[in-house]
Amino acid sequence: MNLSILDQAPISKNQSPQEALQASMKLAQAAEEFGYTRFWVAEHHDLPGLTSSAPEVMLGYIGANTNKIRIGSGAVLLPHYKPYKVAEIYNTLATLFPGRIDVGIGRAPGGSAEATEALNDQFLQQVWNMPTLVEELLHFLHRDFPSDHKFSQLTAVPVPEICPVPWLLGTSKKSALLAAKNGMAYAFGQFMSENEGSEIIQEYRRNFQPRSPEHSPSVLLTVSAYCAETTKRAHELALSSLIWSIARGKGEASGVPSIEEAKDYPLNEKEKEKLEQMKSKMIIGNSSEVKKKLVQMMALYHVDEIMIVTITFSPQDKIQSYRLIAKEMQDN
Repeated sequence: MNLSILDQAPISKNQSPQEALQASMKLAQAAEEFGYTRFWVAEHHDLPGLTSSAPEVMLGYIGANTNKIRIGSGAVLLPHYKPYKVAEIYNTLATLFPGRIDVGIGRAPGGSAEATEALNDQFLQQVWNMPTLVEELLHFLHRDFPSDHKFSQLTAVPVPEICPVPWLLGTSKKSALLAAKNGMAYAFGQFMSENEGSEIIQEYRRNFQPRSPEHSPSVLLTVSAYCAETTKRAHELALSSLIWSIARGKGEASGVPSIEEAKDYPLNEKEKEKLEQMKSKMIIGNSSEVKKKLVQMMALYHVDEIMIVTITFSPQDKIQSYRLIAKEMQDN
């Protein structure tokens, strides 16, 4: 089973933004040591407690401090940007770090309405134009515009020896079909979806159109998981993230709380129900319990790879969670 990591670069209450970004780099180093396949950085804007507004900058930092793990965006929110500029950025990264770069593409706004307007005053129009934006980006990456296209003579430099691998990220049938139509790898965000992912992934595989003969369907599933030496400890780690999510939903702008703060946070009945609903979508347990659930999900969704997102108060607890999962999967 291939395992990977999605990191949102969260800030804990006892951290500065600089420390949070440095912790993300150290997590990537640990992921490489543990044998994870890839490390992606999310893109979020104006969201309290997250420092992942510029993943392309973080990827340069992470790439320079790692040696072989694949790194990429999870995801570039393409409606905000021109495909040509995205191609230039990721071609530059692929030139610096050959054979290691993924460019994940998404369509979400990634933040508040005000942040969306500040980034792009035509966001909704660009969302409708997403299929064209994706196609244009792929042509820039692969340098295969039709000869009569207005950009046929335009190159996104530098041109790397190994092209960045494009992925489409999504949680719907619409995103799956767009990935399939363009012969792209597909990442389904189970941890943030209310949809039936197995059916969506099947639609992707059924409709996949290879861009070239060597291309075949490739799918990863992104899940939220927490692992510790004991099941009780794993639930404590997850509680910090759960309470943080509830607090942010109420407009309480602060970092990820400690386990002790999370335990003391007052919840009304509605919030308790919400917490249990969120927890039901997570994988929480000791090493063997987490492995069992990951294997079950891989079989259910028929995926090639599982990408894990874990948010804890302590960076050491997060690294330990990923270490335990990797060790369990490798030893058995």
